[in-house]
Amino acid sequence: MTEYEFTLLIDGDLTDEDVARRLFEAGCDDATFGVINGAGYGEFIREAPSLADAVMSATRQVESAGRLRVRRIEPDDIVTMAEIADRLDRTRESVRLLIAGKRGRGEFPAPISHARDRGRLWRWSDVAEWLDMPEPEERESAHFVAAANAAFELRYGVQRLNDDTAAKELLQLVGETASTIW
Repeated sequence: MTEYEFTLLIDGDLTDEDVARRLFEAGCDDATFGVINGAGYGEFIREAPSLADAVMSATRQVESAGRLRVRRIEPDDIVTMAEIADRLDRTRESVRLLIAGKRGRGEFPAPISHARDRGRLWRWSDVAEWLDMPEPEERESAHFVAAANAAFELRYGVQRLNDDTAAKELLQLVGETASTIW
């Protein structure tokens, strides 16, 4: 088995000693929990057959500890140009030239947000696919993080909808989309 390092962003009181005990009892003895800038997190180093197995087992364990909810996985799929440069171990200028089509094969993925701003955002999974990263597992992991964070965001948003009809229709749409994939 492989060790996977990831961080779960968590809603709930991680400063409560009883919560810390329940997390440990749930199997999260491979994680360090804390709060920074008001955001709870758990940093995991977990052995598993895949990143998906590691994240999903950690999520189940965290949420079984009571009144905790996983919000996101990091490293996130949404990246800035600077984060792309860091992940690729390249300079920002090198990445800027890739984006502009002045280096590489061209057709760099389009930003998903802030297309006209300096703070443009891309999906790391799109960049990894465009780069044709040599390890298929790296590409698969990038797609998993993107899908999992979308699922966490959907769960969060649906819980906060005041309109039950809209929530049901949204969940039905998600179900229909999933059934066309599988």
